[in-house]
Amino acid sequence: MAAPHISGIAVLLKSLHPHWSPAAIKSALVTTAWQTDPHSGEPIIAKGNTDKIADPFDFGGGLVNANGANDPGLVYDMGESDYVFNYLCPMGYNTSAISRITYRFVTCANKMPSILDFNLPSLTIPSLKKTVTVKRTVTNVGPVNSQYKAIIETPLGITIKVMPETLIFNSSIEKISFTLTISTTHKYNTGYNFGSLTWTDGVHRVRSPISVRTEFSELAG
Repeated sequence: MAAPHISGIAVLLKSLHPHWSPAAIKSALVTTAWQTDPHSGEPIIAKGNTDKIADPFDFGGGLVNANGANDPGLVYDMGESDYVFNYLCPMGYNTSAISRITYRFVTCANKMPSILDFNLPSLTIPSLKKTVTVKRTVTNVGPVNSQYKAIIETPLGITIKVMPETLIFNSSIEKISFTLTISTTHKYNTGYNFGSLTWTDGVHRVRSPISVRTEFSELAG
């Protein structure tokens, strides 16, 4: 029953922020969600398993925080071209298939961007063998003059380096890109381990869940 609640909140956000794209609305919902019960502070338990504390594969960003989503501070925004050239093309859709989706002729680049760079407000790396660097871009929708610092919660056995570690916005800088370099210290295949990246200015907390699985061979652990 989560879908109708989220849909209703998304409509409210669109009415309050008519210029926000669907991606911006999704980002606001994901990055401001609660990971613990907002009333008791207790961990969220996975549905159907009273012994398991929920993880991002159970609740995504967490429990929706409608008031927080109305003022997220930063959003991971995307437009139509991002979905075409940074998702459909890297996923292997050919020109004919993409044209049927977009109703226009599209030519994918010879050198495809990494699907890991698709500007989602979350990051999943399903097969980390050593080190990978991914890119994200955030848009400031809060106070014009803002400074955000990165807080990393690293997944077990994983190291994460964010560059730059501080984002400074002003009247002429509304969007800033950053990179995450993720490395594994595991020497064997693992299941998924979870962490997060949070950008904060002291008022807003823009949290993105991170899921990483180390996989050295086709026989995943």
